[in-house]
Amino acid sequence: MRLIISEKANTAKKIAGFLAEGKVKDGKHRSIPHHTFEWGGEECVSVGLKGHVLNPEYPEEYSNWQKVEPSSLIDAEILKSVSEKGVADAVRSLSKKADRVIIATDFDREGELIGVEALSLVFEANPKLMDHVERSRFSALTKGEVTRAFEELVEVSRELAAAGEARQDIDLIWGATLTRWVSRATKRYGNAFLSVGRVQSPTLVLISERERERRAFTPEPYWEIEANLRNGEAFDARHATGRFKDEAAARAAHEAITDTALVEEVKEKSATRPAPIPFNTTGFLTAAANIGISPSRAARLAEDLYTDGYISYPRTDNTVYPRSLELREVLGQLKRVEGVGQHAERLLSSEKLSPTRGKKETTDHPPIYPTGYASKKALRDDQWKIYQLVVRRFLATLSRPAKTLRTTVRLTSGGEPLVAGGTVLTEEGWLAVYPYGRRPDEEMPKLQEGQEIKVVGKELFAKETQPPGRYGQGRLLRVMEDLGLGTKATRPSIIQNLYDRGYVHDDPLVPTETGMAVARALKDFASEIATHEMTAELERSMDDISEGRTSKDDVVDKSRDVLRRVYEHLTESETQFADIVWDGIREDSVLGPCKKCGRNLTVKRARKSGKRFAGCEGYPDCDQTYSLPQRGEIIPLGTLCEACGSPEIKVVGGRGRPWITCIDMDCPKQVERREAAAKAKAAKANGKNGEGAPEKAASQPAKPKRRTTTTTTARTKAAGAARAGSS
Repeated sequence: MRLIISEKANTAKKIAGFLAEGKVKDGKHRSIPHHTFEWGGEECVSVGLKGHVLNPEYPEEYSNWQKVEPSSLIDAEILKSVSEKGVADAVRSLSKKADRVIIATDFDREGELIGVEALSLVFEANPKLMDHVERSRFSALTKGEVTRAFEELVEVSRELAAAGEARQDIDLIWGATLTRWVSRATKRYGNAFLSVGRVQSPTLVLISERERERRAFTPEPYWEIEANLRNGEAFDARHATGRFKDEAAARAAHEAITDTALVEEVKEKSATRPAPIPFNTTGFLTAAANIGISPSRAARLAEDLYTDGYISYPRTDNTVYPRSLELREVLGQLKRVEGVGQHAERLLSSEKLSPTRGKKETTDHPPIYPTGYASKKALRDDQWKIYQLVVRRFLATLSRPAKTLRTTVRLTSGGEPLVAGGTVLTEEGWLAVYPYGRRPDEEMPKLQEGQEIKVVGKELFAKETQPPGRYGQGRLLRVMEDLGLGTKATRPSIIQNLYDRGYVHDDPLVPTETGMAVARALKDFASEIATHEMTAELERSMDDISEGRTSKDDVVDKSRDVLRRVYEHLTESETQFADIVWDGIREDSVLGPCKKCGRNLTVKRARKSGKRFAGCEGYPDCDQTYSLPQRGEIIPLGTLCEACGSPEIKVVGGRGRPWITCIDMDCPKQVERREAAAKAKAAKANGKNGEGAPEKAASQPAKPKRRTTTTTTARTKAAGAARAGSS
């Protein structure tokens, strides 16, 4: 019997369906499904894992954060514990009956490591299988691609898996050691711990440094002149000088403009906008961020679409379609897709298809492209948005360039030079199917040189130069890629970690004062982890492991040496480090002025219950308090509610989307919001239960849902905290 091990349950089922030469028999080992079928005249069983079946962690004796010296974690033994007991039992049981194993996990470092982890369970149950292991590598869950991969089986890459394991171990060592040290130095334990990570921390420093530039920025005044003209149609022209730095000169130019303008020159210039290149992971996540889907969410949605067979493998650096990709076959699938079918039909009628090419060409996976037809009804709204994005990008890469016409008009009025211009699309080309990059037309009226036209208005605008913009998530992904921070697979989760730990909020990313303080302290006292150079060097070392130029142990040992130096620098400056961080924490806890006495309201916690509330720092002289949401990170906004004058806050990371509220529950706005919510709930109940339901809902308060609490061992907490700050 051949045992086929894939990364997920639905992948295992699809593989069985693609390969089966007859019926597939579904079964279960306890709760873990598997699928039996005939292929190549031999019985096969396909089973799926749940990602990693083994997790790295420290021995139990290192579990106490307060008693164990963090430096002891640098050289401590790393154990591998089973993370999915049911899956592990199923793999062991099925392995006993197998005489051959095929690993069919995702083809990348992490997928190779997951496969090798599964093999350790296989060999534990059946050592005879050590010499009977093969690897199936595919980039799309389609019948053709999977069949080809199983006809061209290769060997498992121990080097690729070792590179993945090196990253795992290094991130645990760095994350656990430094997160515990910072938590001890600042006395922040439990859910309030401050995470530090090999990639997370230099990314936080990038965001914080940009914020410091913004705060240090001194705006400079300038003036701009705009004239409103009409020649049948109205249009605007600006003074050719652009920005005036001298107000007197600007006012003089503004006064000189008369009620007519003379057209001095009319120029028209055609331009071509080439079609976009195929999606690699960074390009895809950036485009998703531009349509309002965060990188971490987009990555999850793309993974779901891949395992459902709708798009190709979403983790790739490639921006060049391989010659083996049957472009017309893909177009044939897309003819039925709502909204774009006509574009696929048009491309199919072309004699030759000439896709665009990017600069990165690799041989592991093709760029991201659609692999199957999906209807809008079959997908959730967010899945449909991502599927449409991938489909439209693929069609755009096969489409003609777009063409534009730029009209530039130079005029004079009262001796002052003016310039006006507009760009219109003359040939849609790829923009017909990929509207995300489309700009609105700027029509210009037909004008001729020597023509005199009316000036119907003129304005002088006083403006200021603006500070550098904050990083949006899409832009940050590209900067991380350029600096070698993280990988295509880990970057979205790193950015999400910054949100989850309360270091940043909003998009573009705004660092909290705590995030700013942690970044500053790390930069001052642990520069190695605060800059991208060390992390980028480790990434290159992991490439060397995967290509057999060095060993996993050498790379991990070298990273331990660097960490020892970092740790030594930190311990020499523990008090200064903690003072900087606490300054940031205290700033984040100040919500605004107390209406009762004018002093600051701050976030406090009740001694017995641990619940947080807003209290006046003037206590006991002032006993003003307010209830606060118990879930999510509280971000002071520095604004006051128009209705009641209380400080306003943003709550992020709790249930649902971030929301803004004032802290006074008796505020008229708050009361109105609660009443509206109650009415909506009653209306919904009425719709479900029929006549009389609203009265019942109003008279009987809903019973709170029972919540189950799981206690985690300190050892698991340590590993979780390390992962929160690593990757």
